[in-house]
Amino acid sequence: MSTHEHQQSPQLSSLVHQRTSVSVSRCYQCGKCSAGCPTATEMDLAPSVILRHLQCGLPSSDNAVLSSYTIWLCLSCHTCVARCPMEVDLPAVMDVLRSESVRQKKVHPRANDILAFHQSFLNTIQRFGRLWEIGLIAEYKLRTWHLLQDVLVAPSMFLRGKLALLPERIKGKKETRRIFDAMRSKEEHHS
Repeated sequence: MSTHEHQQSPQLSSLVHQRTSVSVSRCYQCGKCSAGCPTATEMDLAPSVILRHLQCGLPSSDNAVLSSYTIWLCLSCHTCVARCPMEVDLPAVMDVLRSESVRQKKVHPRANDILAFHQSFLNTIQRFGRLWEIGLIAEYKLRTWHLLQDVLVAPSMFLRGKLALLPERIKGKKETRRIFDAMRSKEEHHS
C-alpha cells in the first residue's frame, strides 16, 4: 500500500460540525476572538489560528490543532462568542477538540495537569453526585504527584469551612450516574 492509498480519517472540521453544528467555515478571520481571549497570551496558537487550521482540513493542520496547548487553555468564558460577528461557538469547538485529542492520544505534554484536574473533577461528580473538594484534591494530587503543592493553603481553608472532611449526601446520585453512563455510551458510539 503506497502512502497515497492509506485511509484518512474524516476531517476534524466535519467531526466538529457533526457534534456541535458549528461550521468553522463561517469564520472570516477577523481576529476578535483572539483579541478578546483572556488566556490568549499563554496559548501556542491563537483561537483564530485554531479555526483557520480547521478550515484548511489538512491532516497536518488537524494534528497541529489536536496537539496544541491552546485547546486546553480555553476557559469556555464565551468572550470569543460575544465578540464574534459570525457567532462561531468556539468553546463548543474546543470541547470537541479536547475530547478528540484525548481519544487520539495527542494531548500536549503541558496539558497533562489540566487533563488530570478535569478527570478528577468529573470522577468526583460521578461518585458523589456533586463536588467534594477533598476528594477532588486527593485524586488530582495522586494523578499528578504534586503532593506538596498548595499544602499550606489547606489548613486555613479547612478552618474557614471551605473543605468538608466527608462528602455531602445528596438526592439524585443515581440520576447523575445515568448522565455519565449516557455520555460514556455516546462517546463510545463516536469512537
